[in-house]
Amino acid sequence: MAVTLEQARRVGYTCLKALLRFAFMVANNLVAIPSYVLYLIMLQPLRVLDSKSFWYIEGVLFKWLLAMVASWGWWAGYTVVEWGDDVKAVSEDEAMVLVNHQATGDVCTLMMCLQDKGTVVRQMMWLMDHIFKYTNFGIVSLIHGDFFIRQGRAHRDQQLVLLKEHLEKYYRSRNRKWIVLFPEGGFLRKRRETSQAFAKKNNLPFLKHVTLPRLGATQVILKTLVAPQENGTPAGGDAVVKERKSKGLQWVIDTTIAYPKGEPLDIQTWILGYRQPTVTHVHYRIFPVKDVPAEPEALTHWLYQRFIEKEDLLTHFYETGAFPPLQGQTKAISREMTLSNLWLVGIQSLAFLSGGMWYCIFQYFYHCLF
Repeated sequence: MAVTLEQARRVGYTCLKALLRFAFMVANNLVAIPSYVLYLIMLQPLRVLDSKSFWYIEGVLFKWLLAMVASWGWWAGYTVVEWGDDVKAVSEDEAMVLVNHQATGDVCTLMMCLQDKGTVVRQMMWLMDHIFKYTNFGIVSLIHGDFFIRQGRAHRDQQLVLLKEHLEKYYRSRNRKWIVLFPEGGFLRKRRETSQAFAKKNNLPFLKHVTLPRLGATQVILKTLVAPQENGTPAGGDAVVKERKSKGLQWVIDTTIAYPKGEPLDIQTWILGYRQPTVTHVHYRIFPVKDVPAEPEALTHWLYQRFIEKEDLLTHFYETGAFPPLQGQTKAISREMTLSNLWLVGIQSLAFLSGGMWYCIFQYFYHCLF
């Protein structure tokens, strides 16, 4: 088929835009990530004298870095619409966030849609595959205290022990509030066939849009972070205010990410922006920890039920373009998540100014020494 001049121009424009976006992303990383590291090196005396203030500042810098990642998608037209429970009501409480996993863009989507949830982003801990340790963002996650988990049966038991030790050492000492994990243990396209075979063998529901979750990390988090006297109450009214006075993990936030036509965004698309503007839909359900069973068999059943419900939610979304209404509602209510372009430009500008400042400082000392 012959390519028209208009089609050639469109392809050329898309390639040029992708190249410019990639160049900007590289420059952004070259100034923002070293600046984050250098600021925290400079603040090490504060860490010794006032650890709480140090981790507060680190959290602010961490949130700005995640906002920069969010801006790459936001400016490409990759926006978010939210459904279900309003998680802002529990943003100051401790919560475990369970998310379905389709592609690398899921993490970027969460980085975007949690930006307007109070202190959540700067006080959250991520559980991610160990391969991310070796990416450009790995040093940031290491300093922040995220946990890198190795997949595979051979590593499973050891990794769960390491996760427990990591939570005990870093979660409360750094004033973390939310912990985010992907219980499926991998991308949908990679695990679906194995999960369906396991479901058939064990007389479990056949799932197409999610896979059956794994218990290990969820169980360790609950055992380690839930206070013995936990008595959470669904979000709303005076109950939430009362629960904020208690300590320990109080909520489980079941988060379901849906992409139009089931076509997920990956990190390459997020960076290069070659896909047409897309609205990603994120659905939340909040469960009080007191309703989550502690025994392994009961917890496994409870966790399976959440992902069976995710399957129903996604089936409804792909058929209708919307999530179903919550119980007691006659119509589903959606909320468009927005970011301030002025704020994003300000953060990006600060990153480049910081990079310039550190360059000048190193140049000065270099000339003094040599």
